[in-house]
Amino acid sequence: MKVVVVSAEWDAEAKVWVAEGTNLEGLVTEADTLEALRARLALIVPDLLVEYGETDEDISIELIAHSHDRIAGARQAA
Repeated sequence: MKVVVVSAEWDAEAKVWVAEGTNLEGLVTEADTLEALRARLALIVPDLLVEYGETDEDISIELIAHSHDRIAGARQAA
């Protein structure tokens, strides 16, 4: 089985998830949600593998996502 590792980061300014393949050259994409990103990867990854002549294996996509939120100081309940 071919394992493709994808790293995704939330771009707060653009309001999209930006993803890049860590072990598949040329894999770069973005989407508004993680669900949409997963759907895009399911289409893009097989196409890239065909371009590289890797068509005989099943594919596993490992998506590693990272986001960071800053929250104002703790508030007491009213």
